[in-house]
Amino acid sequence: MSQMPSQEQIWRALQEVMDPEIPVLSLVDLGIIREVKVEGQEVTVVMTPTFSGCPALEAMRQEVEEKLQELGVPRPRVEVVLDPPWSSDQISPEGRRKLEAFGLAPPPVHRGDPEIMLNPVVPCPYCGSRRTRVTNTFGSTLCRAIYYCDACQQAFEQFKPL
Repeated sequence: MSQMPSQEQIWRALQEVMDPEIPVLSLVDLGIIREVKVEGQEVTVVMTPTFSGCPALEAMRQEVEEKLQELGVPRPRVEVVLDPPWSSDQISPEGRRKLEAFGLAPPPVHRGDPEIMLNPVVPCPYCGSRRTRVTNTFGSTLCRAIYYCDACQQAFEQFKPL
């Protein structure tokens, strides 16, 4: 029987499993990975998709299982939970920096405040100006909106606060 990887080793390895829609972010950065349980020879990863109908859910589950198998976990278990639901507040500070560097405005931390969620001030990820306006509430994916910066005249997407 081989030695099981530690929780720390598993968390580090899961940092390498990237989101299929935003390839600069890991599932850990996004807050999709909720928990890692190591009990004897069993490893369970608990994850919550960004929304219940996420089309990438099976691909993410498979990538997590493959990463754990690379670490020597013979039969990893990925448990998908929908309660509590995922929130954009779960994106890590590092994940927010990566989004901005990618040219995608990160969502504000709202802690459930509907005013922040529904009327966010969205700084431009290119120049930092707050002179931006929404041009379309639907971007390239369900979780994005399209904005325009009046300062640098650049269009950009924002990850919606959810």
